[in-house]
Amino acid sequence: MPTPPLILASTSRYRRELLERLRLPFSVLAPAVDETPLAGEAPPHLAERLALAKARAVAVQHPDAFVIGSDQVADLQGRCLGKPGHHEAAVAQLRAMSGHQVDFHTAVALVAPGYAECTRVTVSVRFRSLDDAEIETYLRLEQPYDCAGSAKSEGLGIVLLEAIHSTDPTALVGLPLIETTRLLRAAGYPLLR
Repeated sequence: MPTPPLILASTSRYRRELLERLRLPFSVLAPAVDETPLAGEAPPHLAERLALAKARAVAVQHPDAFVIGSDQVADLQGRCLGKPGHHEAAVAQLRAMSGHQVDFHTAVALVAPGYAECTRVTVSVRFRSLDDAEIETYLRLEQPYDCAGSAKSEGLGIVLLEAIHSTDPTALVGLPLIETTRLLRAAGYPLLR
């Protein structure tokens, strides 16, 4: 029996690079999903809602495929920090996170024929106290404007941190591979075959 198509519902190059580690053939499609938080929506719930919405948006167009959706929200004391998009917003985010713990909620959803599940991994990150010169140098060198909370731990952002606590280190980069493979196995997708 042929392996069903696997689709990553994401425009994130970071998620694509992570999924490539599994050595599975997959395609990438951009989901048409409004990522605006709902009024009063808690950061973990926002990540879960968006991950599932992305997977479902692509699955509607490809009902026989296994579709992975994911989303990450940085949570600073209950406040959602998304992708900064530009320098000034990144500076503001990093100043706010300086000396604090930030929880990065990364949700992954799988929608497949007869199957839909979403799960979330939270990574707790403790930022060092940062001065403006460090922030400016980091942003000039790394330009993490497409990363939630402006923090790119897989790159130079690691020097901004004191500690990382997680059950899945790939979750901080944007796609929790341990949970992704668990969902694929649960849905019957062949891994390591």
